[in-house]
Amino acid sequence: MVRVRTEREINYIAESAQIVADTLDMLSAKVKSGISLLELDMLAEKFIRSQDAIPAFKGYMGFPATLCISVDDEVVHGIPSDNILEDGQIVGIDCGAVRNGYYGDSARTFAVGNISNEDKELIETTQEALYRGIKKAVPGNYVSDIGHAIQSYVEPKGYAIVRELVGHGIGTNLHEDPQVPNYGDPGMGVLLKEGMCLAIEPMINIGSREVYTLDDGWTVKTKDGFNSAHFEHTIAIREDGPQVLSGSKLNG
Repeated sequence: MVRVRTEREINYIAESAQIVADTLDMLSAKVKSGISLLELDMLAEKFIRSQDAIPAFKGYMGFPATLCISVDDEVVHGIPSDNILEDGQIVGIDCGAVRNGYYGDSARTFAVGNISNEDKELIETTQEALYRGIKKAVPGNYVSDIGHAIQSYVEPKGYAIVRELVGHGIGTNLHEDPQVPNYGDPGMGVLLKEGMCLAIEPMINIGSREVYTLDDGWTVKTKDGFNSAHFEHTIAIREDGPQVLSGSKLNG
């Protein structure tokens, strides 16, 4: 069932989404060569709890950490380890928080030091694809209009869209209906209405779209070993257009 949220509920979702955004803002200054993934995770958990919130991912379906941290050819759901970030890598950080029973969810892909032009373009394209999808989240459009906007921008540039993983509704659960694919024909699926809250999250690969999951049951990697990027925002559909609830205070 697709939920239409009240103004009070949207405000609660916005509070949790802002905590997530503030967490990612804090981490942006820490993502440097020499830091371990576990240290980033511990910093995030401490910050989220300091905001009277709870890490949304920790314990979710058995996930052991606060953050999903995915490096280079890891697409999503990487489990933080004692691995150390190195100059030239890219790292996707996905974060969720819950406060007052409502969830926020957001992800960004960061550069570690000096990265290749190929990776810079991947990151820029994925972030732009997210915003092109968000622009279609308006009353009267359909869920597939979001994915179509993402696909129409990404694929002509030669990138591939991961299809096994999708965006989702969000509210009193981390993952709710509707599913929000990052591809598809326009005018299909659920009709978008004012008050719906969605987490839109393109996952874009330099190489093919084929992925696989490691034996840890979580980490998703590209089959061909080429890098992948991931961006995500929690948004509310308003009468006059989409409202990004997880926007950065540093750079929007």
